[in-house]
Amino acid sequence: MRTTVGIIGAGPAGLLLARLLHNAGIDSVVLESRDRTYVEQRQRAGILEQGTVDVLRAAGAGARMDREGLRHDGIELRFARERHRIDFPALTGGRSVMVYAQTEVCKDLIALQIEEGGPLLFEAEALAVEGVESERPRVRFRREGREDVLECDYVVGCDGFWGVARRAMPAEHSRVFERTYPFGWLGILADVPPSHDELVYARHDRGFALLSMRSPAVSRLYLQVPEGTDAGSWADEEIWDELERRFETADGWGLERGAITSKSVTPMRSHVHEPMRHGRLFLAGDAAHIVPPTGAKGLNLAVGDVVTFARALVHLEETGSAERLDAYSETCLRRVWQAERFSYDMTTLLHRAPDATPFEDRIQLARLRRIATSRAAETDLAEGYTGFPLD
Repeated sequence: MRTTVGIIGAGPAGLLLARLLHNAGIDSVVLESRDRTYVEQRQRAGILEQGTVDVLRAAGAGARMDREGLRHDGIELRFARERHRIDFPALTGGRSVMVYAQTEVCKDLIALQIEEGGPLLFEAEALAVEGVESERPRVRFRREGREDVLECDYVVGCDGFWGVARRAMPAEHSRVFERTYPFGWLGILADVPPSHDELVYARHDRGFALLSMRSPAVSRLYLQVPEGTDAGSWADEEIWDELERRFETADGWGLERGAITSKSVTPMRSHVHEPMRHGRLFLAGDAAHIVPPTGAKGLNLAVGDVVTFARALVHLEETGSAERLDAYSETCLRRVWQAERFSYDMTTLLHRAPDATPFEDRIQLARLRRIATSRAAETDLAEGYTGFPLD
C-alpha cells in the first residue's frame, strides 16, 4: 500500500489531518488499532477553543457542531463562597469556546472520511515505524491477522502516548519534560441538566471541583481526589455531597442531582517530547505532549499540531519550499509550551496540594482575587482559555 501521508491513529487529530489533506488534494491513509464503535464512544475532551471551532467549520466538519454544540461566552470561578464570571468576548475581542464532545467530533470526521476521503482502516494495528530518515518511510501494521506495509512520503503519529510513533523517535535525539501531580480527577456523567449554564471552576479547602456538561440534559462533573483513587470506592451520594460542599456559595446556589451513569479517575500530569519531528516522522497530539485537563487544552493542542503540518505540506506542494515543514517542531512547541504554562497555572491556582501550608492557601486566594479585581489578569486568563493562535 502506498500513500503520501501515513497517519497513525483515528482520534480527532488523525481524522482532522486526513480531512485537511483531502481538501488540499493530498492523499493519505489512516490506520486505527480499534474498531469504529470504540473510537466513536471514547470519552475525552469536550471544550473546543475558538481556533478549533474555526478550523472545523473551514474543513466542512462544523455543521452538526453548530447545530448541537453549546457556545460558551465565559466561565465562573468560585472561591471562599464567592462567584466571579470571566466574560470571554468582552476580554478577547469576541472569542468564545464551544462545548462539543470529542466523541461527536470523531463521528463527524469519520462520516466525512468514509464518504469523501481516503482509506480509513479500523482494527489496523501499527506495529512499527521504519525508515524515517529515508525518503520512503513505512509503517508495518497488522489487519485481519495479516501483516502489511504502508509506504509513505511522511508519517504522522497521532496514536497517543503509548503508540508506536513516539517510540520510533531515537532516544539520543530526544528530550522529555514532565511533571506528575499528587492528585487526580474523579469524573462522573449524570443524567441531569447542568446546574449552571457555563462551566464552574471551584477552589475549596477540601479540593478542586468542576461543573461541566455534555448536553442540555447531561452533566459532567469532577472532584479532585488523591492520586491512585479507585472510582468505585466513592458511592453516588457521597460524590454529590462532596460536590455540594465544594460548589457552595454565599447566595444559596443549589446543585441538581441525578442518576450517575459513569465514573472514572483521570490522572494529572504534564509531558512534552522534544523535538516533535525526526526525519520524515512527525508527532502530533498526545504522542508529543500531555497537559492536565484543567486548562481544556489537550484536544485543541492536537488540532494546532495537525493544522501546522497540513499548512506546511501544502506550502511545500505549492512553492517547493520545505522551510515550514522543517520548522514544524519549533512552530508547534511555541504553542505547546504556552498551553503547558496555562494548564500549570490553572492547576496550581485551583487545586489544593496534599501538603499545602496556610501560606500557600493564602497565595491561592490572593491569585484568585487578583483575577476577580484586575481586568489585565482577567484578560490573560480569557485569552489563554479561548486559545492561542494556530500560526
